[in-house]
Amino acid sequence: MAQSLELLLIQFLMPDNDARRQAEDQIKRLAKDPQVVPALVHHLRTAKTPNVRQLAAVLLRKKITGHWAKLSPELRQLVKQSLIESITVEHSPPVRRASANVVSVVAKYAVPAGEWSDLLPFLFQCSQSAQEEHREVALILFSSLTETIGNSFRPYFADLQALLLKCLQDETSNCVRVAALKAVGSFLEFTHDEVEVIKFREFIPSILNVSRQCLASGEEDVAMIAFEIFDELIESPAPLLGDSVKAIVQFSLEVCSSPNLEPNTRHQAIQIISWLARYKSSSLKKYNLVVPILQIMCPLLAEPTDRDDDDDLSPDRDAAEVIDTMALNLSKQVFPPVLEFSSLSSQNANPKFREASVTALGVISEGCLELMKGKLEPVLHIVLGALRDPEQMVRGAASFALTQFAEHLQPEIVSHHEIVLPCILNALEDASDDVKEKSYYALAAFCENMDEEILPFLDPLMGKLLGALQNSPRNLQETCMSAIGSVASAAEQAFLPYAERVLELMKIFMVLTNDEDLRSRARATELAGIVAMSVGRARMEPILPPFIEAAISGFSLDFSELREYTHGFFSNVAELLEDAFSQYLPHVVPLAFSSCNLDDGSAVDVEESDEDDNVNGFGGVSSDDEAHDEPRVRNISVRTGVLDEKAAATQALGLFALHTKSSYSLYIEETLKILVRHSTYFHEDVRLQAITSLKYILEAVQAVFQNHNEGIIKIKEVFDTVLNIYIKTMTEDDDKEVVAQACMSVADIIKDFGYMAVEPYIPRLVEATLALLREESTCQQIESDSEVDEDDADHDDVLMDAVSDLLPAFAKALGAQFAPIFSQLFEPLMKFSKQSRPPQDRTMVVATLAEVAQHMGAPIAGYVDAVMHLVLKELGSPEATNRRNAAFCVGELCKNGGSSVTKYNADVLSRLHPLFGDSEPDNAVKDNAAGAVARMIMSHPENIPLHQVIPILLQVLPLKEDHEESTAVYGCICNLVLSSNSHILSFAPQLVSIFAQVAVSPVESDEVKVHIGQAFSHLISIYGHQIQPVLGSLSPAQANALAAIAPKS
Repeated sequence: MAQSLELLLIQFLMPDNDARRQAEDQIKRLAKDPQVVPALVHHLRTAKTPNVRQLAAVLLRKKITGHWAKLSPELRQLVKQSLIESITVEHSPPVRRASANVVSVVAKYAVPAGEWSDLLPFLFQCSQSAQEEHREVALILFSSLTETIGNSFRPYFADLQALLLKCLQDETSNCVRVAALKAVGSFLEFTHDEVEVIKFREFIPSILNVSRQCLASGEEDVAMIAFEIFDELIESPAPLLGDSVKAIVQFSLEVCSSPNLEPNTRHQAIQIISWLARYKSSSLKKYNLVVPILQIMCPLLAEPTDRDDDDDLSPDRDAAEVIDTMALNLSKQVFPPVLEFSSLSSQNANPKFREASVTALGVISEGCLELMKGKLEPVLHIVLGALRDPEQMVRGAASFALTQFAEHLQPEIVSHHEIVLPCILNALEDASDDVKEKSYYALAAFCENMDEEILPFLDPLMGKLLGALQNSPRNLQETCMSAIGSVASAAEQAFLPYAERVLELMKIFMVLTNDEDLRSRARATELAGIVAMSVGRARMEPILPPFIEAAISGFSLDFSELREYTHGFFSNVAELLEDAFSQYLPHVVPLAFSSCNLDDGSAVDVEESDEDDNVNGFGGVSSDDEAHDEPRVRNISVRTGVLDEKAAATQALGLFALHTKSSYSLYIEETLKILVRHSTYFHEDVRLQAITSLKYILEAVQAVFQNHNEGIIKIKEVFDTVLNIYIKTMTEDDDKEVVAQACMSVADIIKDFGYMAVEPYIPRLVEATLALLREESTCQQIESDSEVDEDDADHDDVLMDAVSDLLPAFAKALGAQFAPIFSQLFEPLMKFSKQSRPPQDRTMVVATLAEVAQHMGAPIAGYVDAVMHLVLKELGSPEATNRRNAAFCVGELCKNGGSSVTKYNADVLSRLHPLFGDSEPDNAVKDNAAGAVARMIMSHPENIPLHQVIPILLQVLPLKEDHEESTAVYGCICNLVLSSNSHILSFAPQLVSIFAQVAVSPVESDEVKVHIGQAFSHLISIYGHQIQPVLGSLSPAQANALAAIAPKS
């Protein structure tokens, strides 16, 4: 075989393709015989040309796995000895490397079996050799062997680390330093032991030195290994970087700001900064690196890019990602320098810098939302100025920024609608289609959160939008439809004059079948559902059938986005028609089931090639079935369209169940199976909809089975399934929004089903709540260094507001029995009230305490001393929400706190007093302050100076905004009147005026008005004709309303 194989190897290397093909076929046939192994070993050692020796090694690596077990011990020893000789004696570097790769494969089987005990000593000896080639190949082998026999290195790990550090600092050979760098990368990938990983911290200076040398010599691909190493270190939960983070940042900034380097090299450098911002943000703050990073990143936004290149590698896009990540994690440090950059760059003569100025503001608006809300005027001045810029790129960036503001800076941004909307209206007529398209997005996002504020703009808006809808290219029509949908949602019934025209146009779009028109059809289907919701059931129900028919027919077209939007359309129609939607269930539910059961379309790319396989075209001989090397997963991708469709279908099933209740009975079992499956789905968007829909299915199950004898068992079964999923989600899901939804659903279930239903689950629910309050749940485990400053954390409005809603839900269900549970939750809750925490955290605590006091009652007395200082301080907060919640809380504490509160009365009244004056701009705060005083009077009237308090209380009545306080406030006033309290009777004329305004109010309840009527009648019985002049001054409507609520004698 040896002689014929040698000829075939030579023939394979010939330039003649036919000769090569013949050789490959013959080699494949011979390779099935185990004797091919000694033959290849022979040629590896004796062939005259390096190319033949290298080809022999490549083939040996591929074939030896299948034949190793069949070789005699003598042949195995021959193979091992020959490989060692090839590594040490071979002069050709490619042959040495190819031989080293064979060693890795053989070692995978021989070392664990105890058949190659001298391999590691040999490698250590090689690594100390005076010959550069030996040191290099030893490091190459250490690197590759970690993938196959890494565990065999564990006893020698300390020695290996010392060796690698020494080789990284090798002053005589760049090849050795590079090989050492690669080996460090391999070892870091292999080891997950925190103690072992931490030792790599001291490698960082040497890694940076080698990387700089590689960049200087043009070996960018080698320098990239350094970034892979830093990536491993950063993502490790261990506190690895220490003050080395400064050197890593400095190096990364040098690389990413060097335009002469390859895009991918710069991309990797910027990614390191992004990972640091995500995982080690407190280190960036500690070492004052935020401003230096932004001084490089912000100007990178202005770097010219060729959009024909790979967009994912463009420096401006990468820089935007870094700035976004930093804003999310370091908002207080990021906002001032970015605002300064934007202010200066907005005046720059270079349009790229003017574009960058508004892009930066748009990018940070999510992370820095609270800080930006406080600086909206200067920020809008920059962005609205850019919307009028002569350069298209600047105007487009301004529209992007406005879209971001509309999404993240609610509700404050809407208060500026009078200056923002006219600017967007002008931009809709921009000469550039790109600016128009972005302006439609901005308009859609802005209007989404508007209410009656949109009405003055409705006619000009719809005039432009309807015109554009009929006369624009498809892509603009699609964004135009999104904008119309937002306008319709905001305008509600006022949209009626435009609805018929819009729906007529949607009919045209909803029957398009050409591939290029299907996205427009999807948008039209969505818009039809939104318009239907705006105009109401009475007008829509008669004209719905053709829209339903068109929507169903769209499922015959293979377009995921159309199916996604159609599920949304059906969801809207179900909400509109409620039980009347039942007639459509047989048609639409199977469609939703079909989407939920779709294959995800996951695609896994497997990398099986080796760099040696393709040297001189050697890859062709590797295609037989005997190569057993394990493949390496390179990339996993998912068709996101299918995810969106699944999420929409999952949401639709829940809404169908919610709105049709008992009519949904036929579909409950299959729906529940899908929701249970989707509650642990790999993507959070689908899980979120499953968690939301599970509560709706529970409501439908209750409606179906509550009157059946066996129904109680079925309800209990589903209840158990749903609650167990929610508890598991609270502790184990890694997405905060999903966990928040589980918390809100649990709170709703406790309110809807009552204590008896949830009683068996209370211990586990409390345990899950406790973990969330302590920030120990899975979704709160951010991989970061050990120096996290919890006092510098931003308010987690996604998760913690939902968690805090659980405590009042427990208190409402358990009443005074909540006391022992609250004692466990109190300290973890109060952690969020520290002065160093954001104002939103403190008001969350105060609001929770208020509702717990309201529902738990007397046991709150034990906490009054612990919380009163916080609540009194919050009454003076600069934030209206904080003052409002504090006023509500102090009232509930006074009402339920018993004698433990009386010593604070003077302080409470003193702190409440400013909230009644002209200096308090917020009516809701005044209403809550009135509620607090009313509760104090009702609880302990003997301790309240009524002669001072009553005139101040009456001056803010009637209530203007928070009518939930009506029962307490008017109940207090009426009780004082009915008991003929002298301090209040002297204000009879003022009381009549207040009572008249309450009587005529459409928002006050009948219960309140009955009480008011009784008090008014009592006043008449005491004063009679003396208050006739006051009655005469009332409007006819007020007088009639008062007369109507007064008890008939």
